[in-house]
Amino acid sequence: MNELLLIRPDWPAPAAVHAFATTRGGGVSSGAWASLNLGDHVEDDPAAVAENRRRLSHAAGLPREPRWLVQVHGRAVADAAVAPRRTPADAMVSRLPGAVCAVLSADCLPVLFCDERGSCVAAAHAGWRGLAAGVLEATVAALVAGGTRTRELMAWIGPAIGAAAYEVGEEVRSAFLAVDAGAAAGFSANARGRWQLDLAGLARRRLAAAGIGRVYGGQHCTYSDPQRFFSHRRDGRCGRQAALVWIEAPC
Repeated sequence: MNELLLIRPDWPAPAAVHAFATTRGGGVSSGAWASLNLGDHVEDDPAAVAENRRRLSHAAGLPREPRWLVQVHGRAVADAAVAPRRTPADAMVSRLPGAVCAVLSADCLPVLFCDERGSCVAAAHAGWRGLAAGVLEATVAALVAGGTRTRELMAWIGPAIGAAAYEVGEEVRSAFLAVDAGAAAGFSANARGRWQLDLAGLARRRLAAAGIGRVYGGQHCTYSDPQRFFSHRRDGRCGRQAALVWIEAPC
C-alpha cells in the first residue's frame, strides 16, 4: 500500500478541531518499518523517519511539527504551551491554536480529546500499564484544571489491538482489579488459562468514571489488519503509527 491514508475520528468535534490517525502506507521506510513509520526510536533509518513525518505534515495540513513525546507507559501529562520537545510523558494537552498534540502507538490505545467549544484538545497514549496507572484520568484532570467542564469533553479511541488478539496474564488482570473490581468485565478467560483483554472496553469504563459520557471510535484492530497498521504484538520489530489533534490557528 503506497497511498498515505488518514483516518478521521468519527466524533462531533467542532470545526476548529482537527484530528487524524495514520495508517502504515504512504511512506519511504522499508523492511520491518514499511512504510509510514513515524517512530524515531525503533531503529529505522532517521532520514526515512524524517521524510515520513514530512509527508504526514503535508497530507494532514499540519500547522507545525507535532510535539512528539518520549512515551514511558506512565500517567504524566505535558502542556503544549510550556513543555520542551521530547518531554517524557504519555499525554499532552493544549489550549494553544496551532500546537499539534501527538502520540505514537503499535497496539496501545491512542485516545484523543476535545471540548465542544473547540477551546482545548489532548492526545493520550494508553497501553495496559498507562491505562491501569490512570493516564486517561490524568488527562481529563489536566483539561479540567485549565477551565473546561467535564461534561463539555468528548474522546475518540483510535486504532489499537482488539480483545480477540490481546492475551495477557493474571498479573495484568490483578493490576486493574486492585483499583476497580468492576474491571473484571474487561477480561475473558481463554482455553490456555490466560485472559483476553478488552483494552478499549476498559478505556471506556475509565472515561465514564471520569465523567466523559461521549466516547467514540475503538473499531480498528491493529493486530488483525496488517495491511493498514503496525502491531508490536503481531510482528515484534515494527514501526509506529500516530494519532494527532490540534486547534486551528486563526488566519
